[in-house]
Amino acid sequence: MATITTEIASDVFRLSTFIPELKLQFNQFLVRDEKPLLYHTGMRGLFSDVHAAVARLIDPASLRFIGFSHFEADECGSLGEWLTCAPRAAAVCSEIAKFVNVDDMIGVRPARALADEEVLVTGTHRFRFLQTPQVPHAWDAGLMFDESSGTLLCSDLFHQLDDVEPLTENDVVGRFRATLENYQQGPFADYLPFTAHTVPTLERLAALEPTTLAAMHGSAFSGDCSQAIRDLGSVMREVFEA
Repeated sequence: MATITTEIASDVFRLSTFIPELKLQFNQFLVRDEKPLLYHTGMRGLFSDVHAAVARLIDPASLRFIGFSHFEADECGSLGEWLTCAPRAAAVCSEIAKFVNVDDMIGVRPARALADEEVLVTGTHRFRFLQTPQVPHAWDAGLMFDESSGTLLCSDLFHQLDDVEPLTENDVVGRFRATLENYQQGPFADYLPFTAHTVPTLERLAALEPTTLAAMHGSAFSGDCSQAIRDLGSVMREVFEA
């Protein structure tokens, strides 16, 4: 497996590994700054590849923050390995993630819980944390918005299949719909919940007016990001209520 690095915003790098058997890219995002941030760790099996990609940009030991949306293998599966190789790094996540899963199951050192609307400063970048339960999924979910570059680290939102381009202005909402419809036919059915809170949460994200959407699976998107986020609600309603 080869991990491909692309700068998608100023000092925001997409590290992408494609797994053909799954027809799926797994993306991490490295923010090169005074206190570097890695968002998503990937599964434990990807650790050596992602570590090598990070090492081409910074000294991995200099990482100060390791973030993720919710407790899941592709979000934080190798968190323990990263905390071990970066001795000054702290996991940053929602309060629920810290207290319910991370501190007990990772155990290297306690995570730093972020409150809703709390701002994490890494140097020139300012990350606003938004608590988003069940969006994209899981009780402990939260997302981070880089106010400095306009990049929304949006986890499984905008999930796209196949080995697609790193950054696009094309129709990622259509790709997202195709992925959900594909998953509805197999064991990944009902992958994302659609609840009474989904659309209001998406509207809150759209109101941030991001300029780049950094998806964990598939291309990052540069275009009318707010409209794309609003369109997700309609797609999810149509797919899951069909």
